Amino acid sequence: MSRFLLVAPPLTGHINPLVAVAAELTARGHEVAWCGYADRIRDAAGPAAAVHECALPEAGELVRPPTLTGPAAFRFLWEVFFIPLAEAMAPAVASAMHAFRPDAVVTDQHAVAGALVCERLGVPYFTSASTSAELIDPLADLPKVAAWLTGRLDALREAIGDPAATHDPRFSPYGVLAFTGRELVGDGTLPWERVHLVGPAIADRPGDPDFPWQALDPSRDLVFVSLGTANTDAGARFLHEAAGALDLLADRVQGVVADPGGQLTDPPPGILVRPYVPQLELLGRARAVVSHGGHNTVCEALWHGLPLVVAPIRDDQPIVARQVAEAGAGIRVRFGRVDAPKLAEALRTVLDDTGGHRTAAAAIGRSMRVAGGRRAAADHLEQLVTAHPVASAGR
Repeated sequence: MSRFLLVAPPLTGHINPLVAVAAELTARGHEVAWCGYADRIRDAAGPAAAVHECALPEAGELVRPPTLTGPAAFRFLWEVFFIPLAEAMAPAVASAMHAFRPDAVVTDQHAVAGALVCERLGVPYFTSASTSAELIDPLADLPKVAAWLTGRLDALREAIGDPAATHDPRFSPYGVLAFTGRELVGDGTLPWERVHLVGPAIADRPGDPDFPWQALDPSRDLVFVSLGTANTDAGARFLHEAAGALDLLADRVQGVVADPGGQLTDPPPGILVRPYVPQLELLGRARAVVSHGGHNTVCEALWHGLPLVVAPIRDDQPIVARQVAEAGAGIRVRFGRVDAPKLAEALRTVLDDTGGHRTAAAAIGRSMRVAGGRRAAADHLEQLVTAHPVASAGR
């Protein structure tokens, strides 16, 4: 039996893949603990999850102006949230390492404290890449932003890591667990011998006993609409246009809309609007997905063989949307400009497979299932512990 510590930021999309890996490791007899934010982790992993609690940075939860996009949004994300998050998490990560004494660590790509503390203490670790965007060098065309980020990460390393280390802390020298597929990331330029493309890690999640399954009409195609949990401030206009598109297709389509922010008021009849939904169960019944391009939703849709209409907002979403379109598995639309008729047209196209989007999505889904998901991730972690045993003095 080995001990694995999972380090995660307070972001649901980053926690969910690790929940599946934790379940697989536990099923194999290993001991798993978390370092992060107990409420978020236990919401996803269950109330029994062992969590070493971290402090939030002074800014608290991630809140951004809804109009902030592009390079400015990327810099804001790191300067205002991820860098302070690393500084705030570092003491708790170090404490968890000494108390739990893990044989290996899995640290999210954006919970940099995990990587830096591991390198300082000499503990082997894998990076968890919860988005495909970082794997294709998203700052290649933004050299000034890339240089700024490198400088900030170097300063973090001086403060909480090993100043002699030279690798990018977002990519462990031991290996990267990338919860995506080759069809999305392409060949790239990364050291692929260390990047393990395991596909989405699918596991049971807490269900919704109140979800009105009886309201679903089996004679119509189910279309699931979601902008994720972090975009409620920016989604009102788009959700209303999406509801209009679903209404235009009401003779053949039934829409289920996830609306945690309560933005979609007075939807057309026949559209089911819920603050939260049992997403994996819905995807198992759906025929298409309308999404903001959040990596988890995209990969879970593709894992189910579902074509997408993708309307990216910011962060990694434009890159993920481009990857979906280039793979032929969906249609990209403009979040801020698309209207109901254009959304309806895009949905007709993917539902009817006139552009081959359903065929491409099904092929990607088969490939992602073969990649192994949570089982492949657990295999790689077991191999890491075997190849790099940790001396007790290192923790």
